[in-house]
Amino acid sequence: MFAKSISEISPGEQAALPLHWTRKMVTLVMLFASLSALALLLNERYGAQWLESAYAAVESEAKAVSERVLPQPAPAAHPDAARHEALAEFLAKRYKVSQDLTLEFVQIAHAEAARVNLDPLLIMAVIAVESRYNPIAESGVGAKGLMQIIPKFHADKLAEFGGEKAVFDPESNIRVGTRILREYLSRTGNVSIALQMYAGALGDDNDTYTNKVLGEKQRLQRVVAAFAEPAPAAARIRVAARHVDSLLGE
Repeated sequence: MFAKSISEISPGEQAALPLHWTRKMVTLVMLFASLSALALLLNERYGAQWLESAYAAVESEAKAVSERVLPQPAPAAHPDAARHEALAEFLAKRYKVSQDLTLEFVQIAHAEAARVNLDPLLIMAVIAVESRYNPIAESGVGAKGLMQIIPKFHADKLAEFGGEKAVFDPESNIRVGTRILREYLSRTGNVSIALQMYAGALGDDNDTYTNKVLGEKQRLQRVVAAFAEPAPAAARIRVAARHVDSLLGE
């Protein structure tokens, strides 16, 4: 309503337009000159270091913005991811627990087994016998968590993970339980004796606990063997699934 077209501007106003733009240009030139002078002054006083710092700050901010805005590539899958999933599926069905949680336990068991040089299937078999993959399991004698650790006997190992309260944290429990088993195995050099020590059942001449653990380990080995059969990935998964179903019937 109040706007004017160029043709409606009076001659006096038209004469003022070039002056108005000239002032703007002069202001911009002065600003640029001031910034250039400031840059030269800083460079003379501090050298190139301030420029490098400024560049690093800008680069860091640009990277942060790009990570928020641009789609990021998906992280590379673990080379044994499908194997872990097959084991988790078997255990979840066998013990009627969450497959997502069981997959997490399987991954932790593999990572800790690699750290202390133990067979991850042995650790997973101990968890199965001890707690049936229930992370809040607790026995009448005070054994707690996935690997049924008795805190008063292993306070030194639990201390590294925050003390007794860590016994119900799945990762802490598996790591401590694995280290206990590794210690017994290193001390005795015999898997059966180490397992009986873990169960506090050295007096059992029938090795009942050992037989349970090794029996469970054999089931896990069959799941892995079925998955490892040479075939396309989809076919391997179907074969492994059939083996899972057959093993669950045992």
